[in-house]
Amino acid sequence: MKILVYGINYSPELTGIGKYTGEMVEWMTSQGHEVRVITAPPYYPDWNVRPDYSAWTYKKEQGAATVWRCPLYVPKQPSTLKRLLHLGSFAVSSFFPLLAQRGWKPDRIIGVVPTLFCVPGMRLLAKLSGARTLLHIQDYEVDAMLGLGMAGKEKGKVARLASRFERSCLHNVDNVSTISRSMMNKAIEKGVDPKRVIFFPNWSEVERFRDVTEQEALALRESLRLPADKKIILYSGNIGEKQGLETVIDVAARFADQPYLFVIVGQGGGKARLEKLVAEKELHNVAFHPLQPYDALPALLRLADCHLVIQRRGAADAVLPSKLTNILAVGGNAVITAEPETELGQLCEQYSGIAVCVEPESADALAAGIERCLRLPAHNTVAREYAERTLEKENVLGQFIAAISPQDVGVKS
Repeated sequence: MKILVYGINYSPELTGIGKYTGEMVEWMTSQGHEVRVITAPPYYPDWNVRPDYSAWTYKKEQGAATVWRCPLYVPKQPSTLKRLLHLGSFAVSSFFPLLAQRGWKPDRIIGVVPTLFCVPGMRLLAKLSGARTLLHIQDYEVDAMLGLGMAGKEKGKVARLASRFERSCLHNVDNVSTISRSMMNKAIEKGVDPKRVIFFPNWSEVERFRDVTEQEALALRESLRLPADKKIILYSGNIGEKQGLETVIDVAARFADQPYLFVIVGQGGGKARLEKLVAEKELHNVAFHPLQPYDALPALLRLADCHLVIQRRGAADAVLPSKLTNILAVGGNAVITAEPETELGQLCEQYSGIAVCVEPESADALAAGIERCLRLPAHNTVAREYAERTLEKENVLGQFIAAISPQDVGVKS
């Protein structure tokens, strides 16, 4: 098939949506599909365009897939308005490279959300070229915005307009895919025909994470200068508004006299605020490190005694944290903040022992969860077996490509 992938995040971004979209494209080309990508220069999670790219010029890259990088506005400190300008700038700058694909006549156009602003252009290209469209929901960006109070009152004018636009986007593509069962149900609640909904979870290179050795973990621990006599409580990933990591700093203050080291690895718009908070509290049991190379990720996850998968209340079903897949694959013990009725809450209930689930935004609950997690056996066999059974990269991508092939009918699972 000729497949056009259209989304704001892409390789070489190391975390989140860009990582998964890049791996998807790489896999599709390895299977003989002709793939083109329209995206932005890499900027996430630092919210700063990499120095070898430009935020203001177009760039074409030729490899296994042809990639067009389109200019966009990248705010240094994202706010609601700045995020909208950021997403809108990419939708505008990418519009003409998008329509230029009309002559290529793609068979499938895969739009990766965020951003919904790109959907009108995607639909126009589909009408001009005869392609079928699929909208892949990595984040329900409108629900996340409303759940975190970023658009004012939930029933206000801005919220109503955003919800109406989202429904229009979802209803006017051929298929909608998303990364969890609860997010599939959410699409159906928003009026999408269940027959058009495809389950496409994030994956893990299970074998790569399963086989990491103690020696590799020890070598990385030494290179990061993490003391051998401390229990490592690790948060690795984006440091933004959806996580609410201030609670972690509050808990670290409570454990100041315990042999625990809270290690925060990552970048994002909220990092400076956390560093300031640590300095104000004069904490010596919190260490910050930049994102590690992807090759070092298995060892990083392996060295942790307790992983933190932190989200604010209201975000747990709008955003499914991608970091969890690799934590499970490495057999790590994790504390997840999620309400019981959410996808993550149900995962913990259905697979007893897979992780410790606690109430979001509660320092008391998080502190108790960390202590429970540290008492668990070092190697979480429930987590690893779940990853091997459901998250293997080849299986997930193989099922997805079968679902979007010309013979696709019905709900895929």
